Amino acid sequence: MRIATWNVNSIRTRHGRVVDYLVNADVDVLAMQEIKCKPEQFPLDGFEAAGYEVIAHGLNQWNGVAIASRLPMTDVETSFAGQPGFLKGHDGDDAPLEARALGVTVAGMRLWSLYVPNGRALDDPHMQYKLRFLRALADDAARTLKADPAHPLALMGDFNVAPLDDDMGDPSFVPGVSTHISPAEREAFAALEEAGLTDVVRPHQPEGYTFWDYKQLRFPRNEGMRIDFILGSRGFADRVDSAHIEREQRKGDAPSDHVPVVVDLVDEDEDDDDRPMIF
Repeated sequence: MRIATWNVNSIRTRHGRVVDYLVNADVDVLAMQEIKCKPEQFPLDGFEAAGYEVIAHGLNQWNGVAIASRLPMTDVETSFAGQPGFLKGHDGDDAPLEARALGVTVAGMRLWSLYVPNGRALDDPHMQYKLRFLRALADDAARTLKADPAHPLALMGDFNVAPLDDDMGDPSFVPGVSTHISPAEREAFAALEEAGLTDVVRPHQPEGYTFWDYKQLRFPRNEGMRIDFILGSRGFADRVDSAHIEREQRKGDAPSDHVPVVVDLVDEDEDDDDRPMIF
């Protein structure tokens, strides 16, 4: 099975490109972020013609997440336990939830498409929102895996954090000044690993960025950042056979500023050394 995540930066602008990629790359499940539309505005026709079911969660022209799958999707959730909301100027715990999380079960695996808040600036209220979001996500994953350590869980999407120095190649991001690389953000990302998740792509592709800004020739200069991840539990990671970053998708006409991140999984039976040999 091939699973991918991609911040598409407006599905209505790039739906043809996304469908072509799904078909040509033989992707079974795609988690999308920043679809920037409501479910009724999602361009389903091309996906359905290509054999994909789509579940979308969007509230307006901002944010939004979706999952396209050739396999049945069940147990749909549009938020995780403890997910914080946000409303500028609102200090209470009852702020409205944004469309930043979508969970489904596919082939016994729990898959989430996630769009973590950007943070905007170190002293912006959105930064505290981002940290609360990541902490709540880690807490929810920890509870899930404590209840069932073998649970095959994958958190996929745009995390808006470059967890290692090697993940940041954009010279406009300055330590102590910029988001994405602050100690608080990196600690919040590390909490996901402490909860029992691991980056299942890095062992197969240790280098490479997933995002390049449209400005200042960032892509031709390869001044990007690695902020899109597939984080898997032990039950998910043990099935990962290979992984890669689709850098070529940043080229061509009207690309997203992000590229797909992909993992290939083996069936559980394929890991069974007790299978009878056939000659």
